[in-house]
Amino acid sequence: QVTLVESGGGLVQAGGSLRLSCKFSGGIFTNYDMGWFRQAPGKEREFVAWVNKNGNSMLHGDSVNGRITISRDNSKNTVALQMNSLKPEDTAVYYCAADPTDFYSSATYNFWGRGTQVTVSS
Repeated sequence: QVTLVESGGGLVQAGGSLRLSCKFSGGIFTNYDMGWFRQAPGKEREFVAWVNKNGNSMLHGDSVNGRITISRDNSKNTVALQMNSLKPEDTAVYYCAADPTDFYSSATYNFWGRGTQVTVSS
């Protein structure tokens, strides 16, 4: 059974950086596209980024484009989210997800981690 475990969240000041990581287990990592979503209190889950199986194609959400970068290491079964120039509005629980049929739609991902909290103070 596929399991995803996020790490790297925390409290950071505006303008700072964080690197989130997601460890994949229980399957063949290179069979799956991967994505990151986030959800702030009272808001819907929002697409952050997607990377394909090979790691050579990525897409990022409009609200984070240019500040946040997704990558994967297929030798370590991990996918990372490098977040720079963080803003208070980036505060949310960040989720790693796998195996979408529509990379932009959270409803189409088959596997989810439990999330990691990111809080950006002003």
